[in-house]
Amino acid sequence: MALSVIAGVSLGICSALRENRISDHILRVVTLFGVSMPGFWVALLLILVFSLKLKLVPVAGYGSLENLFLPATALSLHSVASVMRVTRTSMLETLGQEYIRFAKAKGLPLWRIISRHALKNAMLPVITVIGFQMGSLLGGAVVIEKIFAWPGIGSLLVDSISARDLPVVQGCVLAIVMMFLLVHFFVDMLYTHLDPRIRYG
Repeated sequence: MALSVIAGVSLGICSALRENRISDHILRVVTLFGVSMPGFWVALLLILVFSLKLKLVPVAGYGSLENLFLPATALSLHSVASVMRVTRTSMLETLGQEYIRFAKAKGLPLWRIISRHALKNAMLPVITVIGFQMGSLLGGAVVIEKIFAWPGIGSLLVDSISARDLPVVQGCVLAIVMMFLLVHFFVDMLYTHLDPRIRYG
């Protein structure tokens, strides 16, 4: 999730700042592929390229950073693309506002305009998408863990379903639901921090 947020927001800002330039078009095409490709297919493609062809990382296993590269990349690619698309759109809308033009007219440096004025106001829809992407990450982990032989709640859920171990299935589903609810609770709390006009009764 951290990889999705950092990479998605950073690439979205870069794409918005270079609107309609060659780098923007390249990032948008990459984003289109990232949103379109399912996680399990990306995982198999990464294994084929980086493990079988280039032999840079092991195919499966856990316990080291090398083992983390392929699962993290396969699981986060869709989320990075989704976060980047929303960040780009929101940043473009924010950069066109009157107060941003006023800040530019005052001669403020671009990094200060982005970090102190534009980014905070552009993050509301991005935070919403990040909350929803947490659900897709939890769902995608079920398949990714089986492909890369990682012991986690996803592979435990699949094994329990195969063995018809209903108490374990119920426990796994309850844990996933609780994580999903906690993420959305923190997202709602972040709304009030980013926009003081939002208040909860």
